[in-house]
Amino acid sequence: MPPLIIFSTIICVFGISIGQMLFKKAALVLPTSPTWHDWIFNGWLVAAVLLYGATTLAWVWILRNAPLHLAYPFMGLAFLIVPLLAWTLLGEPLHWRTLAGGALILSGVVLASTS
Repeated sequence: MPPLIIFSTIICVFGISIGQMLFKKAALVLPTSPTWHDWIFNGWLVAAVLLYGATTLAWVWILRNAPLHLAYPFMGLAFLIVPLLAWTLLGEPLHWRTLAGGALILSGVVLASTS
């Protein structure tokens, strides 16, 4: 894949990963019995949906310019990025198994994205 497509794909994966952090923050601020008002005016949720929308448009552009079998393995990187972001930003635990699995996924992405 051309460098611009690889860069765009990685940015897309980071966008999806950050979106997951925003969804988590949205969930944390919801009251126990949320009303429609709590959902609609949840700024974290609105930000997450907007980011996911923009990322989806970027993903469609990427797929217009790259074969799915080369672009899609990059989405696996989210399985490493999301736990790292959750550990860094939310103070969630990070286990060695997560890092080992992430290393395997990273190896798979490299293997699948080379010709």
